Amino acid sequence: MATLIIKGKSGTEYTFYVHKLPVSFKKTGGVYLYTKLLDNKKTHSYIYLGITGDLSERFDDHHKAECIKREGGTHLCAFTESNKTRRESIEEDLLVSISTKCNEQKK
Repeated sequence: MATLIIKGKSGTEYTFYVHKLPVSFKKTGGVYLYTKLLDNKKTHSYIYLGITGDLSERFDDHHKAECIKREGGTHLCAFTESNKTRRESIEEDLLVSISTKCNEQKK
């Protein structure tokens, strides 16, 4: 399975598993990142980063679905983490490190 390694502002590297949309997951918490695979088939454009207590929830009704669709989302990358506090910490670490099209940037 393909992976995407993203370094947070803290220097910590997070390994996300890359899934072509549509995708379904087992019930587990995690950090997720919608991306668009670019024409070179090697680089991902980051669209939206978020957290959830249950990756098995359907993403069809996602509150940023319109933006994700407009930006051409092709993949959902997932980093599993069951601890809510840890998920929130990872999300913050990454959002100050990367640029996404649909998150409010915290830089």
